[in-house]
Amino acid sequence: MRKLLILFIVFSFSICRLYSQDRTVKGRVIDDNLETLPYVSIMINDTVEVGRTDLKGFFQINIPGSEEKIVFMFLGLEPAIIEFVDKCDEVEVVMMLSGTHDFITLKKVDKLRMKRYRKLPELHKEAFEKGIFKTDKACYSRDFIPYYKKKNKIKVKNTEPLTRCISHATADGLVRLMHDAVGRNKLKLTQVVW
Repeated sequence: MRKLLILFIVFSFSICRLYSQDRTVKGRVIDDNLETLPYVSIMINDTVEVGRTDLKGFFQINIPGSEEKIVFMFLGLEPAIIEFVDKCDEVEVVMMLSGTHDFITLKKVDKLRMKRYRKLPELHKEAFEKGIFKTDKACYSRDFIPYYKKKNKIKVKNTEPLTRCISHATADGLVRLMHDAVGRNKLKLTQVVW
């Protein structure tokens, strides 16, 4: 009985150790001008900071083996959310500079950002050729996250009472007119766009 208990305890510890293994990830972070980035925050689960880069942009972190995403964040740069592919332990990241765009729609801003995002593999290869990175292409996947999200358009049906009096209506008259249309089941309240 005692041997069985000892065997059970050893087996339990080995199983726990197997599932709680950490993974060491190392690499370098640069911006899209091929400049190294010091003190970039490296996070998992969007909230837990697991490390920072050094003055030359290098890092080495230990993360849980089950973790598949890492987020790199730095002031003035767009967050880089990477997802591991296969057994990737050497991560080299190019981060995009974030900017302000005055008097431009979010849709136009996303087009400009997408143009820069598509150049990231070329920048990675250029960093490899200049000796900044050790690999010529990334071993992780990275998705573009747009600022602009398309919304479903709401259509107004049966607007004939509104179109008759809209040119003569004041704000109060328009509200009364819409209230009457809703009361006569000509217009649903959810169909009105202000």
